[in-house]
Amino acid sequence: MGGITSFQDLDVWKEGHRLVLSVYRVTKDFPADERFGIISQLRRASSSITANIAEGFSRYYFKDKIRFYYQSRGSVSEVQNFLILSKDLGYLDEEILQDLNTQATKILLLTNGLIRSIRNQ
Repeated sequence: MGGITSFQDLDVWKEGHRLVLSVYRVTKDFPADERFGIISQLRRASSSITANIAEGFSRYYFKDKIRFYYQSRGSVSEVQNFLILSKDLGYLDEEILQDLNTQATKILLLTNGLIRSIRNQ
């Protein structure tokens, strides 16, 4: 029983949501002058991960679904880029960067699996 009936049932969405929450938590301590810079970019890119998974889930055609999942995967890489920049600017310490990067890598792997499963249908 159970099964996947909503985007919220997808492991990739669950992991992505955890990452979004983590990004919001860590960026609240960034300098105020980054409000419209790195903070905004990180928050938008991280929330785009789950938004694209949700939208792709609701699409009917396989190619349409995959297109949104690719967008989500691109957003993961964008988040990783801004996390590295944040660490290099001294806004994040190495341990937090590694934890967030580990989460992001897991999301990449799950997204790749989701894309493969759609292709194989």
